Amino acid sequence: MHHTLVPSDRVEHVCVFGRDGAKLGSIERLMLDKVSGTVAYAIIKTGGVLSTHHHYPVRWTALRFDPVRQAFEAEVTLDDLRSGPSEFDGDEFDWGDRSRSYTHPNYWAV
Repeated sequence: MHHTLVPSDRVEHVCVFGRDGAKLGSIERLMLDKVSGTVAYAIIKTGGVLSTHHHYPVRWTALRFDPVRQAFEAEVTLDDLRSGPSEFDGDEFDWGDRSRSYTHPNYWAV
């Protein structure tokens, strides 16, 4: 039987591709709204094996699963991600604080 539910550990580390077809990175973690029980956004981890990593939030509703590629697609590019909030490896970034707004539509909204 085919269904659309998937455990969160099967979503983490899945590749994400941008609207230009380039690999953006992979899903590092999901941020869940404790009150509604829904996924608010995914944290996308960018960077290569030997390079440093940045982590960027993308609204969950902005991601689409491509069953052929077994990957997610987003209507953003790496430059779009760089224009919003991020965490550099080792930074202390409060992913739950959505008080600051960002202009890109694929980031969270206040």
